[in-house]
Amino acid sequence: MVLWVFGYGSLIWKPGFDFDEKVLGFIKDFRRVFDLACIDHRGTPEHPARTLTLEPKEGAVCWGIAYCVRGDIEKERATMQYLEKRECEYDKKALVKFYKEGESLKPYVTNVLIFISTPDKISNRYYLGPAPLEEMARQIATANGPCGNNRDYLFYLEKAMLQIGHEDEYVTELANEVRRVLGVLKDNKTFEPHFAVKPWLSLMNTVRLLQRRLFWIRDNNQANSPSLPS
Repeated sequence: MVLWVFGYGSLIWKPGFDFDEKVLGFIKDFRRVFDLACIDHRGTPEHPARTLTLEPKEGAVCWGIAYCVRGDIEKERATMQYLEKRECEYDKKALVKFYKEGESLKPYVTNVLIFISTPDKISNRYYLGPAPLEEMARQIATANGPCGNNRDYLFYLEKAMLQIGHEDEYVTELANEVRRVLGVLKDNKTFEPHFAVKPWLSLMNTVRLLQRRLFWIRDNNQANSPSLPS
């Protein structure tokens, strides 16, 4: 059995599963957008963080890393169980063509798996939809969850794209706007987590979020050592 998975977000710098091959490249006709909510890691249900999904766009190119898992059905099943738990906000999977760097005409892999979301707030409760750049930047700058803040995710992604040699203009623009917002908040001495857990958030809800993350960490105890934080 052979499984190929394309990482376009945190999977670039922290796959978290055993793989047999990794290849730098891209997929066509998709672009990154920060239109998906994260409510148990870097955000909360009341004040979600913004994380990545893919949006179809003709002519677009999305760079990332493709990972290959070879072995028996049990190895593939274990990888998929890990990914489905980690990528729980995504309600769709798709198979697309993956192109290796330097080989843009012929696909290196014809069926690479991607996790994406339905762009509909009714069909997918995690879908936030687009927003003005400044609004997204303020949300990312101030969102916090049990495992960290939202802005670090964006900054790690920006760094990862630079490290693989393919800067994403959308990511860079958003990261720069987040830095501007952070500067304004600092200058005004009003920098507090705008999306922090509210006092009236129930203790049980907070415990549930932490337990879910701890279970994820436990299941991930065989993960590869990351070059960047999650």
